[in-house]
Amino acid sequence: MRSFARTLGGIGLLLACAYVAQATPGSAYADLQRHLTQPDQSVDFAAAKIAIDRLIDPSIDVAAVQRELDRLTRAVAARTPAGLTPRARMDVLLSTLYTAGDWNDHRPFRYDLDDPMGRQRENKLLSTYLRTRKGNCVSMPTLVTIIGQRLGLVVTLATGPEHVMTKFADGHDWLNVEATSGGYKWDSSYERDLDIGALALENEIYLRPLAPREAVGVMASTLMEALAANRRADDLMVVADMVLAANPTDVVAIIQKANAYYLQLQQRYNSRYARPADIPPELQADYAMRSRANLEWFAKAEALGWHPPTAQNRSRYLQSIDQEKEKRGQL
Repeated sequence: MRSFARTLGGIGLLLACAYVAQATPGSAYADLQRHLTQPDQSVDFAAAKIAIDRLIDPSIDVAAVQRELDRLTRAVAARTPAGLTPRARMDVLLSTLYTAGDWNDHRPFRYDLDDPMGRQRENKLLSTYLRTRKGNCVSMPTLVTIIGQRLGLVVTLATGPEHVMTKFADGHDWLNVEATSGGYKWDSSYERDLDIGALALENEIYLRPLAPREAVGVMASTLMEALAANRRADDLMVVADMVLAANPTDVVAIIQKANAYYLQLQQRYNSRYARPADIPPELQADYAMRSRANLEWFAKAEALGWHPPTAQNRSRYLQSIDQEKEKRGQL
């Protein structure tokens, strides 16, 4: 058996921190299912993100989040002259978020150097980011994508190993917005910096501009983390299956489905029986099926080009965080 607690790192660490509303598997996720199955042209990124975040924390003030999104959208629009190219309009959006000025009350949005691996799951919630102005590689590209969509830009999300970025269409070309720094980045840079292999590129599990419904699945990764952290195995399976129906090569959902089988095995069998041989005969087939499925779903991810993060890459990333802290005088 394999558990993703040892493999997914920042996006998938099994750390319990956010509350998840209790519900019958499936019944609580009708709204999420709607966002994942509606036509791509009807997907509203803001509505989807808020709905997902409320499944993690039902106390979120939806009206307050919507007011702040409206305010930021108006601020960008007011600073955008008519007739600009999509790239120039994105420049205005980014400067509105990341450059201090009256448009953001001189409180620019910044990368949270105190939680570089995203261990505090509540920091991935849109409401937290809007309040603290300190974000990560989930909340920051999500906000850029939400505001971009509201302004009429052709935007979506894309992923790399343990990373999310915004993609936007500038004419016939897709460009990457590295929202954690407020700039742009080539695919080739991500391939090098995130150690993306040829097989992963061939299967397009990373860097591909996602269809809107697939981007909603990326937003749901935080919900899957929270369900796993709270050991809600059956709910995790339901949500992972919903995401995989929208994007069968979503490797985060694939790993989470493997993890759901692992958690079911722990809860139904390993916590009750000292040895597999002690499991009653009428349950042996179910135990064997879940054990096999756990390994098969990990193998599926690996066949697509996914691999666990390496200690070397993790160390290099943390060194870059320390360097940035030193530049900001936070060390």
